[in-house]
Amino acid sequence: MRMRLSRRRFLKGLLGSSAALACAGCRGVRPGADAATRAQGEKSPEPVVIDTHTHFYDPTRPQGVPWPPPQDKLLYRTVLPKHYLALPTPRRVTATVVVEASPWVEDNQWVLDLAATEPFIVGLVGNLPVGTKQFAGHLKRFAAHPLFRGLRLREVNLRTALDDPAFLADLELVSDFDLALDLVGGQEILEAADRLARLLPQQRIVLDHLAGVRVNGQPPPPVWVQALRRAAAHPRVFAKVSGLVEGTGCADGSAPSAVEFYQPVLDVIWEVMGPDRLLYGSNWPVSERFAPLATVQRIVHEYFSAKGPAAWAKVFAGNAMAVYRCAPRLSAQEAAPSATSAQQAPATKCATG
Repeated sequence: MRMRLSRRRFLKGLLGSSAALACAGCRGVRPGADAATRAQGEKSPEPVVIDTHTHFYDPTRPQGVPWPPPQDKLLYRTVLPKHYLALPTPRRVTATVVVEASPWVEDNQWVLDLAATEPFIVGLVGNLPVGTKQFAGHLKRFAAHPLFRGLRLREVNLRTALDDPAFLADLELVSDFDLALDLVGGQEILEAADRLARLLPQQRIVLDHLAGVRVNGQPPPPVWVQALRRAAAHPRVFAKVSGLVEGTGCADGSAPSAVEFYQPVLDVIWEVMGPDRLLYGSNWPVSERFAPLATVQRIVHEYFSAKGPAAWAKVFAGNAMAVYRCAPRLSAQEAAPSATSAQQAPATKCATG
């Protein structure tokens, strides 16, 4: 009961003060900070930046991790907020929403326990076995935590799953708890989002990694664009501006660094989704296989800076707060005191045709 009341108080305060938090974050201070701190923050304005897609894990735990596998030489290492925050980015990152990739139920709790000592984490998109007898109990348990902000459907055949009454009943529970629902995969998740939005019109649905679109410097395939338009016809369908460098296929770390290379895809999602339904996400550390974190953020930063400060603020913070019902727990300065300006990425070596 205590956890549920805590969650209720948390949400009430969040919905009533999100605008104030965003404004305070842009000044680089917390609400309620003393006058000296406030004055100092106003001299060094820092915009709020929420990265809505990171993964944290620790293979050195006694139980290990189910993902990533030991043979993955790049990812199989301890990955924690301190490692992310030590990396240079064009804009300091104020907060992150963690997306759980592990299928182990207790790894959701591991992230929530990590968040108790890491205020950089403002939300968790969990991973629970939808469509099983255990799901309802798991969801009720985790939804009582104020930082459990959504659920991701991963490795699920949505074409068939949406025909399963038990699966749909579980998704109705997600909607009842006012949690976001992330979808990950290829073009099929666009079709699933269209169908799911018809079945659960109040559900906030987030398309991860631009539905796996191929990024090669050319306009995206018309069939993908058409599927995106059908999904976007529903006002509660959102898209993460993530997976851009992964879409190049340059797994040697040499994805193009020029924003112009990604512009044909970015132009489409901007035209289709608009400023109110796009969220920045890095997909770090997975994105490291294709480009440094600085490059990942800079591509999105440069593109949306050209759309004006209001649009930039929505993509990098405001929309995340609305979709995941989250808010920064730290100012930008507190979150990343050691962050420095990003350097230009090396020349591209990977063929992207």
